[in-house]
Amino acid sequence: MDERVLLLLGILMHESLHGYQINEFIERNLSRVTDMKKATAYSLLERLAKNEMITVRTEQEGNRPPRKVYTITKRGVEEFHRLLQESLSTAESYQFRGDIGLMFLDHLPREQVAELLQQRLEQVKQRLEILERAPKHGFGQGVDLAMEHHAFMLRSEHEWLHSIVQRFQK
Repeated sequence: MDERVLLLLGILMHESLHGYQINEFIERNLSRVTDMKKATAYSLLERLAKNEMITVRTEQEGNRPPRKVYTITKRGVEEFHRLLQESLSTAESYQFRGDIGLMFLDHLPREQVAELLQQRLEQVKQRLEILERAPKHGFGQGVDLAMEHHAFMLRSEHEWLHSIVQRFQK
């Protein structure tokens, strides 16, 4: 399943938007749960239009350049619900890129491993602090649950890393 398609269709479930608004919303509000780039969003929007899941109309205000406005179609709503059900009912397969480095840490001195993992621990701590300072969304439970899940996973990572750093410092 492509979560990025679910994300775009979900955003369009609320209202029709032009591409800039969609990308701004993702960047400003959802950067903690997705790293989708603008080019990817536009490419997916084109694909969704081609598959008749959204419509595209051109809108022009005053002297501004024309903008494409995207609206979800009935077919898009059906696909959104299908993807949403799949997303909510499917367990994820987690792959942590940092685990590749862990596999080879025996090639470094213990003190250096402890220092490097301490740096990683500090980064996790900073991300967690930023996430925990974020205000509640307030418009339904979904966004807040996603942020809660992210914070829970970061707390677990922090706890685990802390124990590993201690192990290497002994």
